[in-house]
Amino acid sequence: MKKVVSILVIVLAFTFNSNAQDKMMDKAAKTIALEQTKGEFVQKALTVSEGTYVFEVANIHAAKEVGLVLVKKGQDASKPENHIKTAYVTQVVKDGETQKTNATTLKKGEYVYFCPLNPTPQYTLTVQ
Repeated sequence: MKKVVSILVIVLAFTFNSNAQDKMMDKAAKTIALEQTKGEFVQKALTVSEGTYVFEVANIHAAKEVGLVLVKKGQDASKPENHIKTAYVTQVVKDGETQKTNATTLKKGEYVYFCPLNPTPQYTLTVQ
């Protein structure tokens, strides 16, 4: 019985700690809202300060499903190994829905963002 109680306490402590860390990260991260329509993002260029961001991507009847790819400018965006994986939406964004990415830390420089599912041009994200 002691083992069961000990395991339960450890599981509860781990769950509480994980939830607390997730909430702290969410509060520390700022949100960048992006909207996609057919063939384009509404936001054509962005300038932000260095920091941690969560991208919130809305599918405004752009396609059945959309997503987000973020790449450091100058890298080959067609190669998945160059993608900043934390900036992928956690689920594809279905028509009429909004999804978020994981927290992504952006350092000074230029990036490009685009959607390969609703083919869009590459837009510039400048971090100052």
